[in-house]
Amino acid sequence: MKLEGKHALVTGAARRIGRGLAEALAARGCRLALHCNRSVAEAENLARDLRRRGAEAHVIRQNLLAPGAGEKLVRRARKLLGGLDILVNNAAVFEKGNIAAATEKSLRGTIEINLMAPVLLTRAFAAQSAKGKIVNILDRRIAGREPGLAAYLLSKKALAEFTKIAALELAPGVAVNGIAPGPVLVPAKRSAREKAGKIPLGNRPSVADVASTLIFLLQNDSITGEIIFVDGGQHLEG
Repeated sequence: MKLEGKHALVTGAARRIGRGLAEALAARGCRLALHCNRSVAEAENLARDLRRRGAEAHVIRQNLLAPGAGEKLVRRARKLLGGLDILVNNAAVFEKGNIAAATEKSLRGTIEINLMAPVLLTRAFAAQSAKGKIVNILDRRIAGREPGLAAYLLSKKALAEFTKIAALELAPGVAVNGIAPGPVLVPAKRSAREKAGKIPLGNRPSVADVASTLIFLLQNDSITGEIIFVDGGQHLEG
């Protein structure tokens, strides 16, 4: 896929990895719909910055927990951009908690944002776009069973499996792939000095590393159903 002039929707685009992905797409000529929920000011600042660089960028505020959110978000993005070629499912919540500590509310909230929202967005995208590319942002932890992350791990592991299921069901028109980043950024409200764990290659991966992987997957028309780990080999440790 040639990215110049393509229409892309990035969920959770206002901050952190999502922002980096949006900036990478804009730099290659994509017209962008930037989804946010509570980070409206940050999303608007990003959109203004991208417009100053010559890109087209629109902000769409949508609570992904609301009924029909996936269809509404895709429909609004298509209307603003004049079409939709790319969907990047980046929005997610990260909360620590083991099985005993998990409440029904926390379980439902995590699974609905991290799994159900991408599933419903994928369905809405495929229903309105005969051809295109979808990339799901996962987590290198899907390769293991790290304690204390029950709901989060369950949601991301299920999304990884959905990525492969959707790749088969939506072929040949829509390619679906995933990126599983390692410790790119320290989670919000935690120390910047927090250890990233053992990384075989020795270097902590960057947002730019994840963004370049996104561009690679979008530009390559012979890849679907793949999950690329961008973690310096950390997932190999189990």
